[in-house]
Amino acid sequence: MKKLETRQDIEDLVNLFYDKVQNDDKIGFFFNDVAKVDWAHHLPKMYSFWETLLFGQISYKGNPMAMHFPINDKVPLEKAHFAHWVKLWTETVEENFAGEMAELAIYKATNIANLMGYKMEMARRF
Repeated sequence: MKKLETRQDIEDLVNLFYDKVQNDDKIGFFFNDVAKVDWAHHLPKMYSFWETLLFGQISYKGNPMAMHFPINDKVPLEKAHFAHWVKLWTETVEENFAGEMAELAIYKATNIANLMGYKMEMARRF
């Protein structure tokens, strides 16, 4: 199995993952109907986000947490949604990549999802 080593690998991973997400019956509607994601704009941001997280290339500028609060205001983003997001991410990574960076990608995604799930839940309480 291929190692996750380059920006192109990240682009391939992100594209494969979001192909799944867009067609997913549990979380796809958040992207397609609630956020109405402009994929041509969103995907390059995600390439940079993951490149920054995994390879230390500071190519991402933004606040991903802040981008989720308006969606959470429309339709609650629950911990189960984030858990499903991690499941799809993990499947996509494991189907296509192996090695230390692949494991790190899963670890970081899990931490991000847990933190976002918690923050979105807290935001709904106040």
